[in-house]
Amino acid sequence: MDINMLLTDAAAAGTEGGMGSVGLTYGISIVAMLAIFYFLMIRPQKKEQKKMQEMLQEMEVGDVVVTTSGFYGVLIDITEEDVIVEFGSNKNCRIPMRKSAIAQVEKAEK
Repeated sequence: MDINMLLTDAAAAGTEGGMGSVGLTYGISIVAMLAIFYFLMIRPQKKEQKKMQEMLQEMEVGDVVVTTSGFYGVLIDITEEDVIVEFGSNKNCRIPMRKSAIAQVEKAEK
């Protein structure tokens, strides 16, 4: 009975050592997956947001804009959070909207 106890203890000790290396392997693979997720998903999204913020900050009166709903218009006035856009050749069609509703800006020709 003493020999069986020793064999069981030795097997348990061997299993514990193996679990440590398996745990390390899982830890490394999780870190690698998080790094891949960051570089494929989060980083490009942050770059796109930065590009959009720069575009919105560089807008000037007279620029042609495309709204997120696909309408083309000309910027008439710009405030801190809002813009006034004139649509079409009708001078009465001026609509205030949020800057976040601007999808694309084409600079006015000078």
